[in-house]
Amino acid sequence: MSWISNYVRPKINSLFARREVPENLWVKCDGCGTMLFHRELADNLNVCPNCGYHMAISPRDRFRALFDGGVFVEVDVPKPIADPLGFKDQKKYPDRLREARKKTGEEDAMLVAEGEIGRLKTVCVGQDFAFMGGSMGMYVGNAIVAGAERALKRKCPLVLFAAAGGARMQEGILSLMQMPRATVAAQMLREAGLPYVVVLTDPTTGGVTASYAMLGDVQIAEPGALICFAGPRVIEQTIRETLPEGFQRSEYLLDHGMLDMVVKRGEMREVLTRLLRLLTDQPPAVLGELSAAPVEMPAEPS
Repeated sequence: MSWISNYVRPKINSLFARREVPENLWVKCDGCGTMLFHRELADNLNVCPNCGYHMAISPRDRFRALFDGGVFVEVDVPKPIADPLGFKDQKKYPDRLREARKKTGEEDAMLVAEGEIGRLKTVCVGQDFAFMGGSMGMYVGNAIVAGAERALKRKCPLVLFAAAGGARMQEGILSLMQMPRATVAAQMLREAGLPYVVVLTDPTTGGVTASYAMLGDVQIAEPGALICFAGPRVIEQTIRETLPEGFQRSEYLLDHGMLDMVVKRGEMREVLTRLLRLLTDQPPAVLGELSAAPVEMPAEPS
């Protein structure tokens, strides 16, 4: 083999080789079908700039846009038994957990964080639909209790972002037991006189809607979010009637008194700032100053 074959030809082929474009550079909007550049979509908090359709967003990305300076501290959540029932369908439950953790980079379907919103100490709990449909298992129940306990220690509000398909079937009755646990956590905040604000995102269904997602002092929803216990298709098949347009969506529920307000994702930080300061009897914040340098987190209370 000559140097032309060993060196020159591979060099020329590399120069003219067809470069592959990564598949994740463009995202198709489920609302209008527009192809959106991923950076433009991320800068707009996963909201389509063309039609305003609110796509899913991870709790971590949501918290970066919500807390002052994008700074927050994660709150530790006690880890439950990994596979209490030894559940297996097409895959073993531990295998599904490993896949979901690899996909999302999170321990489970709930993230608890502490920071400041509008210079007001706040604890936030965010549910991740990308982690097994945001299903409510023992870890989710532990996360809600941990968030409520941290809010009680800090004497600050708790804001919960719900996004779930219901209870986690792989944990059976143990999953359903998280409904009363979360209800008790909400009652603890109420008895302490601390605000509990719930933000319902698309979708929020099943046992989550039947428990902590509908117990907030103030109920907020993102535009177009599906909020229900049983979905519209199940209801149509049961009653054999055509449902009204927009049934069980945020705007429909707002018109029928089940929500207090529908807020766009880009306006959520400003609305929560005003609302939390009002509920905690704090003076209004100067919104222009809220994007200042990151604040230093308070020390752990004794």
